Amino acid sequence: MAESFYIPAGDDAWLATPHTTGPWDARAQHGGPPSALLGRAIQRCGPRDDMIIARFTCEILRPIPVGEIRVQARLARPGRSVELLEAVASAGGRDVARATAWRVLRTGSPPVPPRSEPPPPLPAETPPAPPGDGWVDGYLSAIEWRPVRGHFTEPGPATVWGRMRYPLLPDEETAPLERVLAVADSGNGVASALDIRRWQFINPELTVHLQREAAGEWICLDARTIISTGGAGLATSVLSDLDGQVGVGAQSLLVAPRPG
Repeated sequence: MAESFYIPAGDDAWLATPHTTGPWDARAQHGGPPSALLGRAIQRCGPRDDMIIARFTCEILRPIPVGEIRVQARLARPGRSVELLEAVASAGGRDVARATAWRVLRTGSPPVPPRSEPPPPLPAETPPAPPGDGWVDGYLSAIEWRPVRGHFTEPGPATVWGRMRYPLLPDEETAPLERVLAVADSGNGVASALDIRRWQFINPELTVHLQREAAGEWICLDARTIISTGGAGLATSVLSDLDGQVGVGAQSLLVAPRPG
C-alpha cells in the first residue's frame, strides 16, 4: 500500500495512488487530493513569506483519473500587496482541473474573532465505519474521520473532524493549506441532504476562503447542504482547527438521480 497520496513521476508529473480514489468511481480521484496538489503548486510559484493565501478555487473540468497527472502553476497577476495565481492539472493531454488563488500581504492589523461558535472538542478515536453500498473505498479510508454529529450515510447537517493518514507526497511535510484543501472538498458528502443511495451531489468546483493558516493536523467541517427545486444545490462548511475557525468552504452542486 502506498504511503502517500501522490508519487513523483518526473518534471511536474505525479502518479496518483489509490488513496486519492473517490467514493463513486474507482477510476476517478476525489476532489480533495488534487485540490491540495494544485494548492501546493500555487504556494511554490514565486513564493513570498510576507503573503498568505486568502481565497482558493478549484474548477473540476472533468473526472480526474487515478493515474498520472501533470501540474503547472504561474503568477497571473503580480503585485506588491495582492497577487493572483493560477494552476492547471492535466492528464492525457487534456486539462482536468484548474485552480486560482488570491494571496494578500500579511499586515499588523488587529484580529477580529469570528462570531460563530468555537468548534466542538475532538472526539476520542473511533473505529472506521465501512463504506456504504455502492461506495468505493480509497480516499474515505485515507482520511481519519471522527464524527461529532451526523454521518456520511445520514441526510442532514453534520460536523466531523478529519486528518490525512498519509502525507500528500513522500518525504515531504504537508503544508497547512494542503491539509485544509484535502478535507474541505468533503462538505457535500458529509452533509448530504438527500438519500445517497438514490441521489448524487456532483460538485464541479470548490471555493475556500481563509482567514488564517491552519495549525496542526486536524480540520473540522461543520457542513450543511441546501437544495432548491430544479437540481441545483450549495454545500457550505465552516472550517476550523483545534484553535478555532480558519475559513469557510463552499461547493456548487449538481443534484441528480444516481444511475441505476
